[in-house]
Amino acid sequence: MPGFEFATADRIIFGAGTIQKVGALAKKMGRKALIVLGKDVSRAERLIENLHSSGLITQVLQVESEPDVSEVQVGVNSARESQIDMVIGFGGGSALDAGKAIASLVTNPGEIYDYLEVVGAGAPLTEKPLPYIAIPTTAGTGSEVTRNAVLSVPDRQVKVSLRSPLMLPKIALIDPELTHSLPMNVTAYTGMDALTQLVEPYVSNRANQFIDLFCTEGIKLAGTSLERACLNGNDATARQDMALASLFGGLALANAKLGAVHGLAAVLGAMFQAPHGALCARLLPEVMQINIRVLSERAPASIYMDRYLSIARILTSRQGVGVQDGVRWVKQLSERLAIPGLSVYGVKVALFPVVIEKAQQASSMKGNPVELTPEELAEILHLALT
Repeated sequence: MPGFEFATADRIIFGAGTIQKVGALAKKMGRKALIVLGKDVSRAERLIENLHSSGLITQVLQVESEPDVSEVQVGVNSARESQIDMVIGFGGGSALDAGKAIASLVTNPGEIYDYLEVVGAGAPLTEKPLPYIAIPTTAGTGSEVTRNAVLSVPDRQVKVSLRSPLMLPKIALIDPELTHSLPMNVTAYTGMDALTQLVEPYVSNRANQFIDLFCTEGIKLAGTSLERACLNGNDATARQDMALASLFGGLALANAKLGAVHGLAAVLGAMFQAPHGALCARLLPEVMQINIRVLSERAPASIYMDRYLSIARILTSRQGVGVQDGVRWVKQLSERLAIPGLSVYGVKVALFPVVIEKAQQASSMKGNPVELTPEELAEILHLALT
């Protein structure tokens, strides 16, 4: 077993109705909170009322899509001017990542590009961030327990990370009831993202037996409950299972690595403004298929083949299956959930070389269980087009 380390949010609070605790928790951190929200402000009414009833002053910043560097810098400047005591992220991964980045940059000198990977100087954060409470309203990204924030850089058409162990939230508060109102397509996209973030760390080159516990249990939960949550949004058990699967995925990816799905999805999302979860959903079965084929050709005795076999057994609930049965299971689920092909977002074959060149530089790609050639990455994109 390789050596490993494990880090997560200072405190994880999970359970139906836990949103009611946020006022009492926040009051211990200060009196003025910046709330970073997603598109639908009305979903945060209960949160804001709870904070106000506990005597907190609130300021709201809305992030309507995946956050870009300029939006985050605006939030940082606003928080500094208003002398904010804490930041609360409430929403999907976009809101949580934006809040995480703002809380971290407010206390650190300089500009955002001083700290960004790939397109910036990549300097380490040195100052402790403002206290940050992460409250997910989707079951997908696991951002409430990760140590990075994914930000879009529009003029470079890339997504890059602001990354530091200091960025782990003070509190991750996961209330599955907040996900009940999600429409089916959002439930499907975010849920497939959660499944991807359980599969990829499990077969990554940084996998270890500790992370395996989260991955295998999370894959089982998603395999049992993702489709149920899509078909009946008020299925409390399915919603709770998916919230837990998402949390487990966040814990896994924060302490292992991802893979080619996220390496490609990060680039495609920046170039074509497509939902991250939808991209992961369409890419996952194709990356699984190509990874398995390449491993069987170059390293048939690899431990990763055994891990793909374990995934197949968990998803199908059958022992006498092969690795391709796992791929087939994911493909069939994607079809039932009406996951669209990449061409819907304007992805064209002519742009594959640009996508592949950028994806090969992505940090996620470095975790893939086998190094894929440009031709193999192009094959994945071809398979995922429709």
